[in-house]
Amino acid sequence: MNIKIKKLNNTIIKCKKCPRLINFIKKIKTKKRKQNINEKYWGKPVPGFGEKNAKLLIIGLAPAAHGGTRTGRAFTGDKSGDFLFKTLYQTKISNQNFSKNLNDGLKLQSTFITNILKCVPPDDRPTNIEINNCSHYFSSELEFLKNLRVIVTLGKVAFDNCIKYYKKKYPITLKFVFKHGRKYKLPDGRILIPSYHPSPRNVNTRLINQNKLNRLFYKAKNLAKF
Repeated sequence: MNIKIKKLNNTIIKCKKCPRLINFIKKIKTKKRKQNINEKYWGKPVPGFGEKNAKLLIIGLAPAAHGGTRTGRAFTGDKSGDFLFKTLYQTKISNQNFSKNLNDGLKLQSTFITNILKCVPPDDRPTNIEINNCSHYFSSELEFLKNLRVIVTLGKVAFDNCIKYYKKKYPITLKFVFKHGRKYKLPDGRILIPSYHPSPRNVNTRLINQNKLNRLFYKAKNLAKF
C-alpha cells in the first residue's frame, strides 16, 4: 500500500466527525455479542484495504456492527463477507475463501475493498450529513487508486454515492439506473457495475446467489484485465 493511502487510512481511523456514529461504535465495543465476548473489538472507523495498484474496486455501504467494527477490516467477520469471499476465491481474486481477522493471511489480486461510510450507523441507516462527512475519504480513495478500471458497487446506496461523486466532478447527462450486472462507462473511462448486496436477507430471499455473484465478478475481472 502506498504512502498516500496509508496516511489516508490513519486519518480515517482517527476520525471523529460524526458523534452519533462514534458513540454507537463505543456501545458496540462494550456490549459484545456472546460468541465474540472474549475478543478485543476494533471499535474505530474502518478504512479500505487491498492492492495499491488495484484495477478493481469493490464498494459496500458501511462496516458491519460485529463484522468490520469488530475485526478492523471491511467485509471481515460477518455473513455478507463470508458470501463475498467465497465468490472472490472462486473467481481467483482472493487467495482464500474466508476473511476472519486482520492476520488471517488474506491477499487480494489487483483489488481494493472499501465502504462509502467508514463507521457503522445505527440500524444501517446513515444520515445525509454522515455520508457527506465521509465522502471526502471515498473521493480520496478513488483518486489515489490510479490504475482502477472497474468499480463494483454492492447495494444501491453504494451505487448512488459512487454516481454522486462522479456528478460532482464531471458534467453528466446519462441516467444511471441500479440494475444488477449492468455495465456503465464513467467519464474517466472506468466501468461501473452495480450488484445486489450479498446480505443474508438478499441471499435468503434469493435475490442473489453464489452463481449470480460469481458471474458478475468474472465479468468485472475480465473487464479489469487481470
